[in-house]
Amino acid sequence: MKTAKRFIPFVLVIFFLLTSCGYHNPYVYTGPDRQLYITNWQNRTNDLLLDAKIYQSLVRWYQKSGHITVTKEKAGAHLILAGEIISIDLPSLSYGVNNNATEVKVLLTVRYILKDIETGEVLIEVPKETWTEQYTVGATSSASSDNEREALAIIIDDLSERIYLKTLTKLSRK
Repeated sequence: MKTAKRFIPFVLVIFFLLTSCGYHNPYVYTGPDRQLYITNWQNRTNDLLLDAKIYQSLVRWYQKSGHITVTKEKAGAHLILAGEIISIDLPSLSYGVNNNATEVKVLLTVRYILKDIETGEVLIEVPKETWTEQYTVGATSSASSDNEREALAIIIDDLSERIYLKTLTKLSRK
């Protein structure tokens, strides 16, 4: 019985340390409601739907927030997110028989800016950021094309998530 009583303070200390560790969920913004206007990104590549895919991915990420609403109208918006798709490149990484590529990397280079419309303050400015994802070249051109689309979808989702998290961090500190 005395042994059990000696462990009670130890257990309480551990409990308080774990519950007060300062953990903050980065996916949650609890500040004032904000309206975000996302522009159509300029697309300097030959992938015609790339800007639309990025826009849709960004909207999906911002819909996770209960306090940030994406609006299609600039008038009345608190924030504006603008960007540009600078380039997309597909360099080969490895080669197999007859010097055919077996593995390719997608390189997507973008830039973007998040600005508070009311104050004119630039919250986030990334002048150049390159995202990479590699994929294997399939036996057929359609398999390779599918793999390329999947790699690009991963990049777009990761990019959108990063922008979303940076936005939440900046707004939480404001």
